[in-house]
Amino acid sequence: MMFDSSIKIIGQSSCIQEVLRTADLVAGTDVPVLIIGDTGTGKDLFANRIHRQSQRKQRPFIKVNCSSLSGGLDEAMLFDQKGYVRQARSGTLFLDEVSDLSASLQARLLHFIETAEVVPPADSVMRKYDVRIIAATQKDLYKEVEAGRFRSDLYYRLNVIPVELPLLKERDGDVTALMDHFFRQFVHEQHQSAPNFTKAALKQIIRHEWPGNVRELQNFCERMFILFSGRTVEVTNLPHEFNQPSQGQPSPFSLPLSGIKLESVEVDLIQQALETTCGNKSQAARLLGLTRDTFLYRLKKYEIDI
Repeated sequence: MMFDSSIKIIGQSSCIQEVLRTADLVAGTDVPVLIIGDTGTGKDLFANRIHRQSQRKQRPFIKVNCSSLSGGLDEAMLFDQKGYVRQARSGTLFLDEVSDLSASLQARLLHFIETAEVVPPADSVMRKYDVRIIAATQKDLYKEVEAGRFRSDLYYRLNVIPVELPLLKERDGDVTALMDHFFRQFVHEQHQSAPNFTKAALKQIIRHEWPGNVRELQNFCERMFILFSGRTVEVTNLPHEFNQPSQGQPSPFSLPLSGIKLESVEVDLIQQALETTCGNKSQAARLLGLTRDTFLYRLKKYEIDI
């Protein structure tokens, strides 16, 4: 059972619903899209969703792993007469890990986005292709630009409407919803019973940090399904990393004995972040460790004016 990019996007948390709304809005346009998210957050899923919701849904969806492009073959693989761009004509070209493109390919891609023109490496005839570009990265492309590893002009062409995916640990309530989804899928495929979890085990699962995000959760569910089909999973049956005490840094905050109003603290931190960044919402979100969509949700929730 591999990670399937056709799986429906599951989740009712406010942050994932906000991202879904953004993805569905952008699907109706032809502008380039930049999907930003850590490994396992579902960049493939969202790229597929945008394509399926677009007017190009009956046309090809071609995925390219930019990390696999290397040497002198990379330009031909993208731009020759049988390359990925031509394969995606009238459809969508999904450039995964776009930050790994070489400098020369970044220049060629920028030219194509601006003109829709391609001159194949082994040809001298200019050709035009109608292709929608969706790019994805787990890196901070703004920092890559600052470091001189990514073209600023290409960054701004791709970053017309960013879709920033939240970490699984930020998606309140979605762990159990995703577990239910994965186990139903496995039961359908394997014709065996799903495992049951004690309250203590489920509590430990929810508290887990999920550094591999949804992909890690799917792999965990598959492991539990294989090992404990029809049985009860206790805390002691969980992988050892679920039972390790947190090794994080000591908290920089100290809770006063008189207590606090958590909402007031959150509002104050948001306002400080905005003041520090002169009102730049994307930078303020990064300071607080939030995705831009989650940050915008907090602004709306607390009615904070910029």
